[in-house]
Amino acid sequence: MSEEKRILIIDDHPLFREGLKTIIARETRFKVVGEAGSGHEGLKMAKTIKPDLVVMDISLPDRSGIQLTREIRSLLSDTRIIIVSMHSKIDYITEAFQAGATGYVAKESASERLVQGLEAVVNGDYFLDTSVSHAVVENLLKIPVKEARITDASYGTLTPREQEVMRLLAEGFSSKEVAKKLFISPKTVENHRANIMKKLGLHSTIELIRYSAKLGLIDVDLWKE
Repeated sequence: MSEEKRILIIDDHPLFREGLKTIIARETRFKVVGEAGSGHEGLKMAKTIKPDLVVMDISLPDRSGIQLTREIRSLLSDTRIIIVSMHSKIDYITEAFQAGATGYVAKESASERLVQGLEAVVNGDYFLDTSVSHAVVENLLKIPVKEARITDASYGTLTPREQEVMRLLAEGFSSKEVAKKLFISPKTVENHRANIMKKLGLHSTIELIRYSAKLGLIDVDLWKE
């Protein structure tokens, strides 16, 4: 059994913190070990308990969650941070990742996407909630891809099933949703995903989306406004 990952929640709304704890409690791999309602309190707790993961809002009463992300990462470089926010504008999301966040989830879809995000960042990946504006993807397409060469030849190394799985993942479907659509197990989907990333030299879901969009495999205009 893998080691239990310890989580600190920082959000100024007690009811929302309770909701996050309920979601996380469903997964034995994660455990909430602390919660805070302000940036000052959150930073103090982070220093004390040194969590594996921090789940925090951008809008805190005494400081920005983006600023707090920088502060926590400067002290705890191994701690992974997921922003859970009602803000889904490209500026907020870009700043969050630049500050050191490794995941971004919209509050409206936290019940569906939070655990998926936690699992992704724990495995060393970045996570971007697919409920955010398609402007995020359009902005990402402007960023040069350093790790992967976008060529039809690379895409051609994928099997037909891998190509099918890749398209669905890039469109924002979770592994469970892809499995249901293709009548295969979630584990099989994850195996396909691992093979896809390896063959294409990609390292994150964000890169997979950019790759797919550059090849015209997905339509960013279909993403939710």
